[in-house]
Amino acid sequence: MRDRTSKPSRTDLALAALAGVAAVVGSYALAGWSRQSFIVAPIDAAVVNATPDIVVRYAILWLGSAGHLLHIALAIAIAVAGLAVPSLLALALARRFDRPLLAPALTSVLVAVLLLATTGAPGPSTAGALSAAAVIGAGTLGLPAGSAGDSTHPDARADPARRRLVGVFLGTTAYAAVGSVLGGSAPRTGEATEELASKVETDQLLNDAEAESLPVANLGGLVTPIGEFYETDINSFDPSPDPEKWTLSVTGAVDQEVSLSYDELTGREPEHRFVTLRCVGESLNGHKMDNALWTGIPIADLIEEAGVSSDCGCVMAHAADGYFVQFPYAALEKGFLAYGMNGMGLPRQHGRPVRLLVPGHWGEVNVKWITELEFLDEAVDGYWEKRGWHGTGPVNTVAKLHATNELDDGSIEVAGHAYAGTRGVDRVEVSTDGGDTWTDAELSAPLPGEDVWRMWRYAFTPVGETEVVVRAVDGTGAVQPEEFSQSYPSGASGWVKKRVGG
Repeated sequence: MRDRTSKPSRTDLALAALAGVAAVVGSYALAGWSRQSFIVAPIDAAVVNATPDIVVRYAILWLGSAGHLLHIALAIAIAVAGLAVPSLLALALARRFDRPLLAPALTSVLVAVLLLATTGAPGPSTAGALSAAAVIGAGTLGLPAGSAGDSTHPDARADPARRRLVGVFLGTTAYAAVGSVLGGSAPRTGEATEELASKVETDQLLNDAEAESLPVANLGGLVTPIGEFYETDINSFDPSPDPEKWTLSVTGAVDQEVSLSYDELTGREPEHRFVTLRCVGESLNGHKMDNALWTGIPIADLIEEAGVSSDCGCVMAHAADGYFVQFPYAALEKGFLAYGMNGMGLPRQHGRPVRLLVPGHWGEVNVKWITELEFLDEAVDGYWEKRGWHGTGPVNTVAKLHATNELDDGSIEVAGHAYAGTRGVDRVEVSTDGGDTWTDAELSAPLPGEDVWRMWRYAFTPVGETEVVVRAVDGTGAVQPEEFSQSYPSGASGWVKKRVGG
């Protein structure tokens, strides 16, 4: 007779785990990295929301981008475990009633219900359910009586269930590889690849910026390519708002609420602005600071249409991914609604269909996938402020040192970018004696716009190992503060130092 005990065997546990893996792979194969359809997406969002604020803080400070990988891995593990449970239940019931076919059949039904209830996506749910059922069927059907689920067989090499389990493991591994390829090539809704109607104008601006870039090896120019522009979001899965259904609502302390559709926004006379963004959570000499040419419209007209009072204290910006941030109303008066980036339609990862740009402020204020601007009489905490950060003020001045090149004449060239928000960068000073004396570096010509970085470079002949220190002086004449501070809670500051030569 078959073993009808209620305690699951090691073989059953292994089969159920493989079924969970197959279900996740099946979901990914059709859904891809989709916020709406991939089973891991809602679990990842729940993990992020449930993570204590202090853990989030230290993950940003000490793990950086690796923190995202950790919570994605945790979400995948939870998904696999959760989808393994129905398979384990199906195996137990099949053995209980001595009905082998019940295991894969019941697995497919239970997994499909669980996937559909979580994602609401019929296709990926079906693919995940059939994948899990196939694993259970391959691991149990056709085995001789007394072998399926028996973890105490005296001779493992002769145990058909164990030999079958090895085959199922290899098959699931191969399926995972194929599913990863299929999921990676799945079409992404909301992705923008079209050129803007004003492409001729943007191309000219981009060409001018390239011509003004300093020729420094191992350092990007004045405009960051879209694929290299840094990304920081509260979730790992980007939303995909349909531009045809998207609207921006202006609400709160206004004379009249205003709603603007995507066609209405893009139908207005466009402007092109070079704007630099810097992440409040990056390290002092980190790489989360980039510059692009953005296409959109000024927000001032919307403010006027809504009748926002000059006495209004602050604004809460809301996004399609659940993000929200509060900042002073005065900062928004020169704000910008961007729907294009570097001559192309705004990509999904950078906020398609529309994102907000607020001059001179940290990246957290420049909301992607924006859906609402709510004007408030009194300030309330935004998403990151609830977690102890204070990144809604003006960005800190910084000169980065990202390139160190040995030139043909034996001298050393150091170079980077400098940024001071709307204050602008007047000069960058370099010290090769640890900060005792300073020399002006060569600067790139300013790009059009008030919120743009500049490139700098400096060459010198080292005598042994040299400590190079760099600092920026902004347009008001203020020198970048020397005192070092971590990014938490108000953004990293201090002079960047690096030992070169030797």
